Amino acid sequence: MQRISRRRFLKLTTVTGGAFAFGGLTDLLQFSRSGAIAHASEPIKVGIIDPLSGPYSTSSIHDVHGATVAVEHFNKSGGVLGRPVRLVGADDASNVRTGLTAAAKLIKEDRVDFLMGTLNGEVALAVADLAKAEHLPFMVTGAHVPELTGVGCNSHTFVFMPNARMLSKAVTPHLVKAYGNRWFMVTAETMDGRAAEQAMTAALLDEGGDVLGSVGTPFGTTDFISAMAQAKTAKPSAVILNLYGWDLVHALKAYSRLELAKEQIGVGGMVSGEQIGRPLGYADHAGIWGLIWDPKINTDSSKRFIQGVIDKYNHTPTSRCYHGYTAMTQILEAVQRAGTTETGAVSKALEGHAFDGLKEGRSYFRASDHQHVQDLLVGKAYGKELGLGHYQLLATVPGDAVASTPNQSQCRLS
Repeated sequence: MQRISRRRFLKLTTVTGGAFAFGGLTDLLQFSRSGAIAHASEPIKVGIIDPLSGPYSTSSIHDVHGATVAVEHFNKSGGVLGRPVRLVGADDASNVRTGLTAAAKLIKEDRVDFLMGTLNGEVALAVADLAKAEHLPFMVTGAHVPELTGVGCNSHTFVFMPNARMLSKAVTPHLVKAYGNRWFMVTAETMDGRAAEQAMTAALLDEGGDVLGSVGTPFGTTDFISAMAQAKTAKPSAVILNLYGWDLVHALKAYSRLELAKEQIGVGGMVSGEQIGRPLGYADHAGIWGLIWDPKINTDSSKRFIQGVIDKYNHTPTSRCYHGYTAMTQILEAVQRAGTTETGAVSKALEGHAFDGLKEGRSYFRASDHQHVQDLLVGKAYGKELGLGHYQLLATVPGDAVASTPNQSQCRLS
């Protein structure tokens, strides 16, 4: 994926008019959301942006599914502040330009009150900048790059997804225990892949391990035979896949095809889930992975969520469904607490707020950088049906145990 400075991109498109008429966004600033009178019949509109096409499309529709179930739950109970809630979707295709085009349309034409979604880190950072410029709250549901709550943080953006450092700290001790600490890494040549590689490398070094080698692969790679052959030659104790979406599916198929397991080479990585296991299939699924949520979580709220998705879509939810459902729920509950959709009031209602994250431990948004601190799971994939899902749960790691102290020199909310 071509790298681009999101700030430079925003400046260029504003000056030139851009391919998506950013010049017209100035008109939006003259429309006062806080000053507009909301009639009871007017819906509260939430724009959801996700990579519904491209290498991350394995699971992005599930983000929409989860959000839809949450919206329908609120609407059946009378809406929010006496108003119905409406979800408006858009595809960012894991591309910054496409994502900004989609966000601009949601803001200017659809007049959404909130933005949520994204999975690609570069897209999330660009949309976060735009949301701040347009004084609109933005809930990031899938991106894990630490910059979102670091140098790229802002007062309008909340990050529901654990960042790469949190995920790597949770899963690495279990990978080392199972396979050893001599690793080979396969990394997507994206901001997401590099963030995962850096975080997993740091966590491995903390465990006294070594990275024997690494190979980068273009975003959207379908043939990982060469990469896995290089890993096999290096004779590591494990190959770590800093990949996601279809890239991760194809890499695991190559791992299985080259029979690395027979060479006593384990496999795993920072994050996976049912959204990867299902398109991959049980036969090719293996390894130890960080997980965000799993259908075997035994809480009443998690069970209600599972049943809601089954009733609506006739499938057990994935962790991407979890993201959409719980993030949407927190947006709408914050509106209820604030008594308004006004951006500042809703942000204050989210900051520091502890809530039911459908897990056993506590969930809350840190007031200092808007990072969601939550339980993280570690799971072992099996090549067979396990009842609810593809994983045996090895551990539940409290979020406070892996969440580093906020770096106030990097994150200055404004």
